[in-house]
Amino acid sequence: MPPFTLTSNNPRIQRVNNFHELATTRFAKGVNALCWERQLEGDFGEVVELLGPGEAITAIDEDRLLALPVSAAGRIAITQLLADQKMLRELNLDPALNCIHGYPRDETLEPVATDVFSFHADSATVETDTWLCTYYGPSSEGLRNEEARRRVDVPATRAELLRCYGGEDDEAFGAYLNELCYDLHYEPLPAAQPFAFGHGNLWRIAVAWPGSPVPPCIHRAPETFPGQPPRLLLIS
Repeated sequence: MPPFTLTSNNPRIQRVNNFHELATTRFAKGVNALCWERQLEGDFGEVVELLGPGEAITAIDEDRLLALPVSAAGRIAITQLLADQKMLRELNLDPALNCIHGYPRDETLEPVATDVFSFHADSATVETDTWLCTYYGPSSEGLRNEEARRRVDVPATRAELLRCYGGEDDEAFGAYLNELCYDLHYEPLPAAQPFAFGHGNLWRIAVAWPGSPVPPCIHRAPETFPGQPPRLLLIS
């Protein structure tokens, strides 16, 4: 099922009007994703093309961007990329701009795949958020918490995980699931409708941390297929 657009009604998402609101709005009342919708000018496709071929995930720094022989439209795109990073750094964040040609797949035979193609939640030991923006290529996808269940709560999957663990379904088993991040991965319910993060929109999404007032935002990297352009993604 293709993801529906950001215009669809979703009580988990709150739209904001500017960067200040994005940075200062507190997650509350079940809202676990903030989105600053933007229609960005500039040719981000030209930037990606001039970055050239690559493998997996390539970090792009300021010097490399500024050295690209871009047109005026490409220069506008580069200015936007650098401006977004500057805004995040001023919040003492450490943003990374990546050109993503592909992600590694979890090729183990474990019952729960833990790669980024699986719907998952980010986690931390202290209060924090995840920030991201897709400028070009397939965008990230999200899933309402009500439309998902943890894979470790699927009876057949849990039984298989318990067999791999070789013990009882007790606190130690729960610690095992947490240590291997199995408890952070979700499957969509049958009627679920994933939503697209879209292009140019700057997002701040909730992370699972002790004491968080809202559940974490469930999301994933989009499926990639041969012939698709690479992604240009800002993440922090």
